[in-house]
Amino acid sequence: MQNPIVIIGAGLAGWTTARELRKLDKTTPVLLITADSGDFYAKPSLSNAFAQKRGPAQLLTTPAASMAASQNVTLQAHTRVKAIHTASQTVHTSAGDFTYAKLVLATGAQPIRIPMDGDAASAVLSVNSLQDFSAFHERLTDGQESAQTAAAKRHVVIMGAGLIGCEFANDLIGSGLAVTVVDPSASPIAALLPPGLSEELREALAKQGVAWHFGTTVQRVDHGAMTGGALKVQLDNGEVLAADVVLSAIGLRADLSLAQAAGLACDRGIVVDAQLQTSAANVYALGDGAQYANGRTLPYVMPIMHAGKALAATLAGQPTPVQFPLMPVAIKTPALPLVVAPAAPGTVGQWSQSEPGVWLFADTDHVIKGFALSGAQTSRRAELAKQVV
Repeated sequence: MQNPIVIIGAGLAGWTTARELRKLDKTTPVLLITADSGDFYAKPSLSNAFAQKRGPAQLLTTPAASMAASQNVTLQAHTRVKAIHTASQTVHTSAGDFTYAKLVLATGAQPIRIPMDGDAASAVLSVNSLQDFSAFHERLTDGQESAQTAAAKRHVVIMGAGLIGCEFANDLIGSGLAVTVVDPSASPIAALLPPGLSEELREALAKQGVAWHFGTTVQRVDHGAMTGGALKVQLDNGEVLAADVVLSAIGLRADLSLAQAAGLACDRGIVVDAQLQTSAANVYALGDGAQYANGRTLPYVMPIMHAGKALAATLAGQPTPVQFPLMPVAIKTPALPLVVAPAAPGTVGQWSQSEPGVWLFADTDHVIKGFALSGAQTSRRAELAKQVV
């Protein structure tokens, strides 16, 4: 009996690999193992669902059984992988052992959780899956269909003014909730945006009602009868906020637990070569948990799609290095729509505004290496992409 290609993880990376493989190979058995149900949904939709009045049920795109049937995949759902044995090419799980011909790690990333004090520290939520979103949605709506139908206006304190934090801030303020964002930096999405554009985003969201607390962090969260909220949120600058929900959106960290225990080379992600192979034979990785040959982790949709297609070809016997084109990132902040194509990490240069809504990043030789667009100028992403060298 032919050993299967085993994929661990049923997120976009796992399902994309399976779908692309089936375009090239209809018969090789594929076993997909996941700790959750395996249902397919668009993860980026989690941060703009409230304003669209979409609950957890509306975000589910395709049930797992339908996905498995359409891709001719054996789905092992609600199964936890306990260990990977690369010498025997075996995966040890809560449902027994499975031997693989080739193994794909699509294990993703987990929210970064910083330690904090307070008797309600465990009540701080993160949203990194549909299950997480369900808990967040329930907390804010008391089971109602949307935030607008909740009994009273709820206040959400968001820890983190990065891309996801700002998307949630815009979404929640647009659905009638009160929103406060706390971040140790001086402006929103400071790691990606030109300073001037970051300031424009701060002002645009402030006009919508978002309250900003920069240069500080959440120190403790306690239960307490405060006016306007069930939680008492103390910042390290001494300020105290009332909140119904505290959402941590301070970033993701590659889930390396299985890979490290199996002896695979890991850094900020599972280290892979140009063909997405790890340091072990017949073991591959992609997605939020991988560190690609250029030394980068790429936690966005388009890199996953490109990696999945290349890996599928390799798994089908056509060794194919992954090649990432310029992949601008659209940031879902309707208060100020943004598209950014950052320069490669380590590129020395500076941002300059060439015209309203258009920012260019040029290196020391004045070669354009990145761009950022805002408002109506976001429609020019293809045009600007041609200018990047």
